[in-house]
Amino acid sequence: MRRRNVERMCRNITTLRGLEPPATSAEIEAAARQYVRKVTGVQQLSDATRDPFEAAVAEIAAITARLLEDLPARRQPPTTVPPLRRPEVQAAIAARMAAREEHERAHELGLPHTHEDDDLVDGVHAVAH
Repeated sequence: MRRRNVERMCRNITTLRGLEPPATSAEIEAAARQYVRKVTGVQQLSDATRDPFEAAVAEIAAITARLLEDLPARRQPPTTVPPLRRPEVQAAIAARMAAREEHERAHELGLPHTHEDDDLVDGVHAVAH
């Protein structure tokens, strides 16, 4: 079972215009995801919210990319570095990816393992994997 949490992000959307190198598609999508999360209040995706949430993220990201292309260059670069460019954030993402790959490998090999969303019954995981 996949986690239904929306990726956690900082509270503020980082300025992307004027970055060198220019904002990446991942940075634009992260800003769009943060915006949609903020305006909807959706903290966890469900079957009812997943499709409209992801569609909104895709639309906002596309609009943002076009806007950044159409605006004139900034005179000064932004004063903050986007989270995806910070070493500590990159390290956290790499750690999550490694854990996810290890988890998927455990599934492939049929190895026993736990999930964060498993139900505990008397201290034992009720969901067998």
